[in-house]
Amino acid sequence: MVLSSSFRNSLITVVAPVVWGSTYLVTTELLPPDRPLLASVVRALPAGLILVVLGRALPRGRWWWRTLVLGILNIGAFFYFLFVAAYHLPGGVAALVMSVQPMIVLLMGAGLLGARIRAVHIYSCILGAVGVGLLVVQPGASLDQIGVLAGLAGAASMASGIVLTKLWGRPDGVGVLTFTGWQLTVGGAVLLPFMMIGEGIPRVVTAENISGFLYLSVIGALLAYAVWFRGIEKLPALAVSFLSFASPLAAALLGYLVLGQSLSPVQLIGAAIVVGAAIIVVAAGSHPSKGGRGTVGIATSVEV
Repeated sequence: MVLSSSFRNSLITVVAPVVWGSTYLVTTELLPPDRPLLASVVRALPAGLILVVLGRALPRGRWWWRTLVLGILNIGAFFYFLFVAAYHLPGGVAALVMSVQPMIVLLMGAGLLGARIRAVHIYSCILGAVGVGLLVVQPGASLDQIGVLAGLAGAASMASGIVLTKLWGRPDGVGVLTFTGWQLTVGGAVLLPFMMIGEGIPRVVTAENISGFLYLSVIGALLAYAVWFRGIEKLPALAVSFLSFASPLAAALLGYLVLGQSLSPVQLIGAAIVVGAAIIVVAAGSHPSKGGRGTVGIATSVEV
């Protein structure tokens, strides 16, 4: 069986959210407790600086402000809102709130990328949100207004970053690793003062802490975001957004495999729905409708 280019690129790109799904496990088992901003800065800034040094290139002209915007949306603001939501909401509820991201990408794609909204995309967004709900939300989960607003802001931040990255592409002659390094550096630098003021530097750092930080920085940021931005170039923006559903799916599976947490039949059904919704969107994105400018998320400025 020969896979289409869309499915091949999807299989590669989904590695990023799967890795991000392991962040909770690494954070709880290896990192110092109650230091989410420290984890975010260590995750983004060192990897970004390494990639910038290796790339030997800095943004030029309009790419200075574009990099600032993308770094804040994709990394800095997204991390901040994500952790605010995590502190005010149960993890499952936070994941459910942020599952509105594909719908935001759907609407922004129509406005900024000149793409057509199709019924299959709307149905898939609803289906994906239902699947995430079944997968992660537990009975009796409570809502908190600040947490919900932060979750929505985080979803909007990442959705905006996906669409703008798709719209702008990357500078000619600049590799995806260098482009990734620019954004990680900006995102980490934006979070650094919040980390210093709110958390500071831990007095004791263990070998386990160091191994956790190395994983988040090298695997969770340097490699994962390089794969993610490559996927944004190769796939429709909506398809990339749907692949982010793999993050709560991976977190649930890792909790089952590593921590011995149980998966109920309802959670398994939710996982199957999430996978099915993503496959529908990827398949729909590889068959644009006739007579239009393309399906949602197919940019006019980037060859896909």
